[in-house]
Amino acid sequence: MNAHRMKPRVLTILGATGTIGVNTLDVVARHPDRFEIFALTGATQVERMVEQCRAHRPRFAVMSEPAAAAALRERIAAEGLGVEVLEGAAALTQVATAPEVDTLMAAIVGAAGLPATLAAAQAGKRILLANKETLVVSGQLFMDAIAASGAELLPIDSEHNAIFQALPRDFDGDFQQAGVKALWLTASGGPFRTLSAEAIAAATPAQAVAHPNWVMGKKISVDSASLMNKGLEVIEARWLFNARPDQIKVVVHPQSIVHSMVEYADGSVIAQMGTPDMRTPIAYALGFPERIEAGVPALELMNRQLSFEAPDTARFPCLQLAFDALAAGGNAAAVLNAANEVAVARFLDGAVPFGAIAASIAHTLEKLAGGAAATLEDLLEADRQARSVAGMYLGALRA
Repeated sequence: MNAHRMKPRVLTILGATGTIGVNTLDVVARHPDRFEIFALTGATQVERMVEQCRAHRPRFAVMSEPAAAAALRERIAAEGLGVEVLEGAAALTQVATAPEVDTLMAAIVGAAGLPATLAAAQAGKRILLANKETLVVSGQLFMDAIAASGAELLPIDSEHNAIFQALPRDFDGDFQQAGVKALWLTASGGPFRTLSAEAIAAATPAQAVAHPNWVMGKKISVDSASLMNKGLEVIEARWLFNARPDQIKVVVHPQSIVHSMVEYADGSVIAQMGTPDMRTPIAYALGFPERIEAGVPALELMNRQLSFEAPDTARFPCLQLAFDALAAGGNAAAVLNAANEVAVARFLDGAVPFGAIAASIAHTLEKLAGGAAATLEDLLEADRQARSVAGMYLGALRA
């Protein structure tokens, strides 16, 4: 009998009610002998959490918002589901680091997921990382924690998962030893790829969240529209694969079939391809080193055209801002991320135009980049200050 059948992996899913969480549970449900759900966490989507508790019977359900937790507790009790409901940030860390848990899906959007994910790294868990901000904000700190504890880190972003699949299995971060020349991150170009700078600046939230290829949450969809999503992925790739900034390239590939590539010293370029469905990278990480059924339709290549083009950083300045923050080091990536989160939220609320996102990030980096980044407290303080500076800048625009 295989070891996985004797002892299922025990999972906590941070961000279970979001797109990644829902897709993770879809894959898990296909393999009831392999996986057991310990805890599910969410923010405000009580109805979806009730449905997930009903279907997967976790030991714990955590809501970060107290009012949502109270509502969930009432629903869970009424249905007699036997799930213990917890609330708040401390509870996220509790279920991420519990001794029973061996695998953490880190899928909370934004910096809110950072403390619990870092704690899981320090506790030596297998971490399936879908939360970009963990590495963007605390790259060195997080990778040091992984190394010190012996934790296992598997990327969920389709691009980084593709690179992980295309690198040698024994890759340890030494590009020269592995014969790796460059990492190529593909970008769809988002919904504004062919628009003029003027049309992009005047774009509405509804236009920004209408991604042509992927079904994603609103925040990440706006990041895709601005190419900040790709900028954050560049910073992630630097830490995940020990890459220098000049070893990370971005290419726009509108069809989203090639998910990323690794260029080797001998001229070979190995690409990972597939249908644009997040269940593929999720299943790869859940089953690693085995490959398991994901429920994803087969890739149809007949009569398909694949095209590639250079990104335009004049129309999409957020990508260059991310490269600049990576080059600056220190707290710059944390500042970039926080300023972006504030600006995207204001844009989605209709308070500022799309063009204000990049402008406010550039302003905030100019004011704050260069500060300390030695501890989690330093980084969280940089995050706090950046939110304040960006908020004031955007508030003045609105006035």
